[in-house]
Amino acid sequence: MRGNEPGKSRVRDVLLGVLTVQVVFALTAGAALILDPAGMFDHPVTRVLAAPFILTPIVVACLLVLRFHRGHVLERHRARGDARLMDTVLATSHEWVWAVDDEGVFTFCSPASAALLGFLPSELVGRHCSLVINLKDLGRARGDVKSFPQAGAGGWSGILVRCRHRNGNAVWMDVSGTARLPQDGQRGGFEGTSRSVPHETAQEAMAAHRSARITEIIDGRLLLTAFQPIRGLDCGDVIGVEALSRFVSDDGAGPEHWFSEADAVGLAAELDIAALQSALAAAKQLPPHIYVALNISPGTCLDWRLPAILEASCVPLHRIVLELTERLEVSEYGPLIAALAPLRARGLRIAVDDAGSGFASMRHVLHLRPDIIKLDRSLIAGINDDQGQRALGAAMVEFASQIGATLVAEGIESPADLVAVTGIGMTAGQGYLLGRPSVHPRDWAEWHSTSRPNQSPAES
Repeated sequence: MRGNEPGKSRVRDVLLGVLTVQVVFALTAGAALILDPAGMFDHPVTRVLAAPFILTPIVVACLLVLRFHRGHVLERHRARGDARLMDTVLATSHEWVWAVDDEGVFTFCSPASAALLGFLPSELVGRHCSLVINLKDLGRARGDVKSFPQAGAGGWSGILVRCRHRNGNAVWMDVSGTARLPQDGQRGGFEGTSRSVPHETAQEAMAAHRSARITEIIDGRLLLTAFQPIRGLDCGDVIGVEALSRFVSDDGAGPEHWFSEADAVGLAAELDIAALQSALAAAKQLPPHIYVALNISPGTCLDWRLPAILEASCVPLHRIVLELTERLEVSEYGPLIAALAPLRARGLRIAVDDAGSGFASMRHVLHLRPDIIKLDRSLIAGINDDQGQRALGAAMVEFASQIGATLVAEGIESPADLVAVTGIGMTAGQGYLLGRPSVHPRDWAEWHSTSRPNQSPAES
């Protein structure tokens, strides 16, 4: 808006006042001249002398009318020019200009939304802003805005917000804006601008976001434990369970995602410990004769807190199995072996998960001499139809026997595969055919009794 608009408005008011006076004077004089009941203007000389007093106001009034009309036309042209200029700015700017009402519905959107978020303005106006921003991210951004020093008066700037592109990718933006108060019958809301941030800044923001999410999960205890049964293949009894973490999150991400995120921001041990504590607390409701396998990274085995947590648990050490995952490679086994030795001496057992899926898992087997070797599901699925898989499985049975370990076949999902693994001498198994993971204690209670969920190999 131009700075001299109030001055122009006052000038227009003065001109209108003068114009009104002149028109009234001219009309009064003209009426007197025309009517002239006393005959004062009958004499020609009188008429000549009165004419300037009558015509001058009329001429001045006409000039003022023309000037006022010209000014009005110029003002309209100037307004149209300003509108065209604003349209040009909005169309060419790389910053996204937006406005939302007090319920978060877009009331305005500039064309930059197409380049930044993949949405045309017409696709956003009238839609809730949750279309382009997760509600939790929106809540977090509102919290950042409230903590901004001048958020209540001069608005805010420099707030980093994670938005959502049409293709599902995250887009980090630097957001500035201000609150719009209700007035003239219109609802209040917010308006502002957003621009994409450099890759380095986005990476920093993403790391901070990941840390905040992981910390929120840990502090808020937003994870549950599901137990999946491990059965003896000779009798069908449940001999143990594997504890599997389930995360309470609005985006439906799985455990691998969260553990990977924690590893990326240096919180792998914190999340491992939280998952372990959750599993040990839930294990109170398990039948007392079965063991509990807890997934843990080799790095967390070196954490000083681990021995105290295990020893303080209601589950005795001889029923606890630490199942080492392959998420982190072990560069030196000496410290890991030394850290686990005192616990193993008191009954703790070690398992290596996903054996055969990669070189790291076999290195774990060779260096740690585990009590349990869990064969990866990729070696079990379809084993009945693949002679090479059966030969490898038989070799692993012999290897486990030589080092005194129990072999557990993971991923048994068909009766044919159950027949095959039993036929080559495997004595324990896990998979959907033998029991699905469950978070419900009523399902765990059924494992008190001997039960085979499917027919035995001899019966098939």
